[in-house]
Amino acid sequence: MAAVMLQGCGSDVGKSVLVAGLCRLFTNRGYVVRPFKPQNMSNNAAVTADGGEIGRAQALQAVACRTPPTVDMNPVLLKPQSDVGAQLVVHGKMAGNWQARAYQQKKPDLLPAVMESYERLRTQSDLVIVEGAGSPAEINLRQGDIANMGFARAAQVPVILIGDIDRGHVIAALAGAHAVLPAEDRAMINAFMINKFRGDPRLFDDGLTEIENRTGWTNLGMVPWLAAAARLPAEDGVILETARPRTAQKRIKVMALMFSRIANFDDFDALAAEPNVDFAFLPPGRALPGDVDLVILPGSKATLADLTFMRAQGWDVDVAAHVRRGGRVLGICGGFQMLGRQVSDPNGMEGPPETIPGLGLLDIDTLLTGEKVLRPVTGRSARQSAEMEGYEMHVGQTTGTALKRPLLVLDPDTPEGAVSADGRVAGTYVHGLFTRASFRSAFLREFGVASNGLEQTAIVDEALDEIADALAKCVDIDAVARIAKLQSAKQLAV
Repeated sequence: MAAVMLQGCGSDVGKSVLVAGLCRLFTNRGYVVRPFKPQNMSNNAAVTADGGEIGRAQALQAVACRTPPTVDMNPVLLKPQSDVGAQLVVHGKMAGNWQARAYQQKKPDLLPAVMESYERLRTQSDLVIVEGAGSPAEINLRQGDIANMGFARAAQVPVILIGDIDRGHVIAALAGAHAVLPAEDRAMINAFMINKFRGDPRLFDDGLTEIENRTGWTNLGMVPWLAAAARLPAEDGVILETARPRTAQKRIKVMALMFSRIANFDDFDALAAEPNVDFAFLPPGRALPGDVDLVILPGSKATLADLTFMRAQGWDVDVAAHVRRGGRVLGICGGFQMLGRQVSDPNGMEGPPETIPGLGLLDIDTLLTGEKVLRPVTGRSARQSAEMEGYEMHVGQTTGTALKRPLLVLDPDTPEGAVSADGRVAGTYVHGLFTRASFRSAFLREFGVASNGLEQTAIVDEALDEIADALAKCVDIDAVARIAKLQSAKQLAV
């Protein structure tokens, strides 16, 4: 079976989008394609049908392949809980919390699990498109590596190296990678691509020649800035550092608090795309504006730490004042837990055992437990019976009288979430609430505004096709197929 791996000269060079685009391109040409990322680090995760979790990017790439996501597509997932520690997920299940230094020693033990997943995907497909993590030029992390060249050499998968011209110094990045890589790793790289180019590509002809002369690698093409990528769910928190443009004519203002361990922030993509919604993330150090209609407390990988972080920003005071003015609040997952009277962690799931007071906006209490709930769900809103779908991904059991006023009713007939007696504060464990147009439309009607009525899945699907079409025009796809050793009678020409 054929395989090719896209590695990058750094994080956020566009590997995830390029893999998704190539997955859709080869799928559209009749191949059975599967995405694979040996090791991912992200707090944006997706739930698989069999109750596991993988990186959000691999779930998107599965959509690009028109196949359900499985835990084999991302066998090792790290979910950061602090600057030096993360929760480890192997084959979709929690495998403990690890400090960075200890994990570096553990990595080689995870290679068999990685290879097991990769081999299963190979037997299911004509082509596996693999995504690296970070950069192979981080040679200080090379020992025991399973994310880049350690995997590529173990599986004998040829590599295409991606350079990001938008951030600058792309010649130095590619030539520098060639210079610092050990000879055996360097030999795995067959070609390179330049990503995120703006303007006339002929202006970089001399730059391409320099890269080719200094590396000996084949140039596969220059990918322009892909506007359609903005309509895809983002996995990397770098996107949060870019402020969304605010438009005066939008009719309601929604702000989501940017927690230090914010998780699954793509929950709000569909809401942000609504023409009558002015959506933005509120960054640390900024006060909550007084004219906001809805404040969202998003998911968090570390509820207790982010409760403390929230208070350090003064956001607890801001949210309380917002509610007194008649504003509305929605908490999702960790944000839901924060809305209650207290959150208790007696077993030290997130750190030292402790109990922290919540915001006291809902009559609930949460006890963090060792069992993680991972499941896709469908249902309807309790008040308007608007259809919804999403997924649960949380640790903790929540109790209290507010649960008698549920926000949702999950299939077949299970109350979920809570709403305050005055209806202004609500919370739920369900991610992906706004994906379905029916739920989003009903939700926005409560604010007196109309929805665009678009299904988020259709928006993403259309964007993937646009990206695939763009790659077909600017990348030597025949060369990609040859590098991958794709043997098939299927026609590669568009």
